[in-house]
Amino acid sequence: MATVTHDQALANARHLLAGQPAAALAQAQAIIEVVPTSAAAHRLAAHALRALGREDEAQAAALDAVGAAIHDPEMIAAALALAEDRLPDAEAALRGRLRDDATDVAAIRMLAEVAGRIGRYGDAEKLLMRAVELAPGFGAARANLATVYYKQNRFAEAVAALDSVLGDDPDNPAHANLKAAALGRIGGYDEAIALYEELTRRFPGHAKLWMSYGHMLKTVGRQDDSIAAYRHALATDPGLGEIWWSLANLKTIRFDAADRSAMEAALVDAAPTDEARADDRLHLHFALGKAYDDAGDHAAAFRHYAAGNAIRSAQLGYDPADTRATVDAIIAHFPAERFAAMAGAGAPDPDPIFVLGLPRAGSTLIEQILASHSAIEGTMELPDIPALALSLGRDATGDPRRWVEALADLPSDALADLGRQFLARTAVQRKTDKPFYIDKLPNNWLYLPFIRLTLPGAKIIDARRHPLDCCWSNFRQHFAKGQAFSYGLEDIGAYYRDYVRLMAHIDAVQPGRVHRVIHEALLDDPEGEVREMLAYLNVPFEEACLAFYANDRAVRTASSEQVRRPINRDGVDQWRPYDAWLDPLKAALGPVLEAYPGVPLLAD
Repeated sequence: MATVTHDQALANARHLLAGQPAAALAQAQAIIEVVPTSAAAHRLAAHALRALGREDEAQAAALDAVGAAIHDPEMIAAALALAEDRLPDAEAALRGRLRDDATDVAAIRMLAEVAGRIGRYGDAEKLLMRAVELAPGFGAARANLATVYYKQNRFAEAVAALDSVLGDDPDNPAHANLKAAALGRIGGYDEAIALYEELTRRFPGHAKLWMSYGHMLKTVGRQDDSIAAYRHALATDPGLGEIWWSLANLKTIRFDAADRSAMEAALVDAAPTDEARADDRLHLHFALGKAYDDAGDHAAAFRHYAAGNAIRSAQLGYDPADTRATVDAIIAHFPAERFAAMAGAGAPDPDPIFVLGLPRAGSTLIEQILASHSAIEGTMELPDIPALALSLGRDATGDPRRWVEALADLPSDALADLGRQFLARTAVQRKTDKPFYIDKLPNNWLYLPFIRLTLPGAKIIDARRHPLDCCWSNFRQHFAKGQAFSYGLEDIGAYYRDYVRLMAHIDAVQPGRVHRVIHEALLDDPEGEVREMLAYLNVPFEEACLAFYANDRAVRTASSEQVRRPINRDGVDQWRPYDAWLDPLKAALGPVLEAYPGVPLLAD
């Protein structure tokens, strides 16, 4: 059939579809007999079959259309643009195709991938839902939808979606791996570990699976098994930098000369000219920083820490002006009078306890202490407060960064609804009937007005550590995601200073609403500080809180192994051997450094 005849036949079939689906089906089938790779004809057949009530056949035809799309020159061009990361070209081609045929599920799925690549997960979700609606048997679209849920921190929905996908494709290791990761994010550790055990049996040479298995074992406190899993992964792929960093990130092992040599060799293999190996290089640099620190070679350690930070900083492109602008906006929009005018709004539930501050400031220790109390459940660093605040800004103004002004304009019922949304979203994290639970996401300090107005009954604990110890600890820590401020000494210092500035404002306009724990005071007088915390929380003192290291609960942060030991001063003054390189940090901290633990008068 000539191309023009093929196009005319398609047009005739489309014309028949509205009133004569059986005739349209016959026309579509005739086209398919001549051109079996005609995706458009398969889609027409699916529509006609659906109109005739033959749903199972319609779904099969829709999947045939997806398969046929791989022969379509337009789809091949769009796929090539995606593979080469020419996203504008791919998007333009796919949108043009969907203008011609809005039911092309292969194009819908590819457009969803474009949206996901640029972080428009809401758009990706809508597109994938449409693809699944048109072709319920399109397993790849359902798997993509599970990934989009995961990327949006909707882990329970990701697990449910993956259960469906794995029901049809039980032997797919990528889907099982994602399910295990999602289970870990909602506290399903036993099921996640069982999945990893099965996967590593089936794929013993898959280094990243062994690494993920090691992460989960670390989380539940099985440190020796975790180390064994990481070492097994290294035996499979000694050049995978993330595994070396995973070992370093345990904080409790010391690398030897053989380890340093192996990492240096891997770093040579991951040449700077190989852009695809940038992540390997940055992980190796961070791990080598730890290794040379163990050996007492602080110059070499700093050189590697600086190199790893430089790579990650270039990838993330953090601008400290964004954090400063948010703090400025909060101070401007939320004076004492605004809080007073909005008092009584929000969801009154007293369940949440927020432990916040900078990363590496002792928040995991505080959480472990509190989670050892019979009335308080520890969860993890929950992403829900930032997600809700940024969604508010996006919905109200089109710009997630403008959540502050959007919050200031909200009526009482909307504030209460947001509070209830937080409680509903985090309910999956609660595994006991304890009345209180902890969200210890450090970055929640930047969303304090959101917390105070949507959850006025919640308690807030600010974990604060000496600026140089805290900032240096951030600089030598590579975070799995986020914390973009932490990859430059000046950026870390500016971030700490903005944090102190905002907390001082909250103390002034909401006195007594935030309880501050100075890390060094907690080390000096654990019982006294713990008693004060519990009194602020209105729960009785319990001795178990002083024996927090005996608590075998899962801990997901970089401090997981450190909080399984009694209180110690190992982390104090770790910056001192690196003092010669810290002038940029000290300059950025400014008066905050000299005033600690007090607060200097900082300009708004």
